[in-house]
Amino acid sequence: MIKKVIQAYIMIVLFFGCEDKKQEEIEDPNFDTPDWTTATHGKSADPNYDVVFPSNKVNRMDIVISEKNWQKMLDDMTDKYGPFGSGNMGPDGKFVDENPIWVPCDFYFEDKQWYKVGVRFKGNSTIKFAWSRGKWKIPLKLDFDEFEDEYPQIDNQRFYGFKKISMSSNAMDNSLLREKVAADIFREVGIPAAHTAFYVIYLDHGDGAQFWGLYTAVEVVDDTVIETQFINDKGNLYKPEGRGATFDKDSFNQESFEKKTNEDDSDWKDIISMFEALHSDNRLTNPESWRGELENTFRADIFLKWLATNTAIQNWDSYGKMSQNYYLYNDPATGLLTWITWDHNEALDRGKAGGALSISLKEVREDWPLIRFLMDDEVYQKEYKTNLQIVLNGPFSIEKMVDTYRTFHGMIRPFVEGTNDANIDPEISPQQLDEGLNYLINHVQNRHNVVNEYLSK
Repeated sequence: MIKKVIQAYIMIVLFFGCEDKKQEEIEDPNFDTPDWTTATHGKSADPNYDVVFPSNKVNRMDIVISEKNWQKMLDDMTDKYGPFGSGNMGPDGKFVDENPIWVPCDFYFEDKQWYKVGVRFKGNSTIKFAWSRGKWKIPLKLDFDEFEDEYPQIDNQRFYGFKKISMSSNAMDNSLLREKVAADIFREVGIPAAHTAFYVIYLDHGDGAQFWGLYTAVEVVDDTVIETQFINDKGNLYKPEGRGATFDKDSFNQESFEKKTNEDDSDWKDIISMFEALHSDNRLTNPESWRGELENTFRADIFLKWLATNTAIQNWDSYGKMSQNYYLYNDPATGLLTWITWDHNEALDRGKAGGALSISLKEVREDWPLIRFLMDDEVYQKEYKTNLQIVLNGPFSIEKMVDTYRTFHGMIRPFVEGTNDANIDPEISPQQLDEGLNYLINHVQNRHNVVNEYLSK
């Protein structure tokens, strides 16, 4: 009896003390879900790519956030990054490495409602630059069952088979096309990459629905990418970042290889094995044996396809310049770590920070060993060049890309000039959008010249 009283007391303390924040998040727990069907909301439905990620139209989503929860989001952002529009990148001008908070929202799509969907601001430099400049077109992330513990009615809620969706704001891209087009190119080459689609977002945080802008929806890797593009989705998924993510010698640390699946498993032996194989002494003394060791842990063929595609189209914000923006997945069906490309809003461009890597990759040092070591190997270098030709002849051919750019440009331009809607995207003018298109057309022609010249030597 005494034990039960103590347990009850502890529960009361937790509920009114440590759980205050969660208690405040619960709004109207007694509601029905009349729009719920297995195909639209259920977990057992297969992901419907035609509905959620169409390539032939611009979808619309409406997000409704209560005034109270919107204020929580603003207060949280102010704590992390300083006042909105202050020009600061965070308190005292410092970057903050912490995700913004989740709040529940009501989500609407094609006259159907999804209930208490988790929504938060997202991004790295993108979110900080937007907030500091006083721009509301900030990337968002949606999780359709984030609040299922608080609201049992939405247990395992899905959006046509998708649990999560990332909404890219197309920041620093006057064409508004790069995130979508680059991901499509990578997938066509045979590299695992997210599906994407154009959406207009309307957001209501208490003053009625407001046009928030034209976004690109991006499939989330730890949701359906590993489920649909690999044989088995129960393996370790890593989102590398930091010095260890360069794979430089002796740089391994667990913090650089955050697990997105199997988080409770403290075993990183697959990553450690890849490090050991990459830095094996056989690389210089017995290259054939070295390649065999590496390929027993890592899909070198996929990486070389990615490397050729990445340099051909130019994507500076990636491995070789930045130790982030990729995933590694260990498919239990093969036991091999596979490269998954990610974050392409600055692809198809010369780039910043000194620009994208050259097509020869000669400037890359040994502190980026996945590039340097493979390019120094005659067999792998030959495979890299073969992949370059494949990219130019097919997924990145001039005729195909010009047609793709013009088709998508024509599809989204009405939402920038206001002819399809009373509102206009707040970040890009029609003139800027047209200039972005012209840049992309000139860019693909220039890249063919550069790559062909390299291959002819």
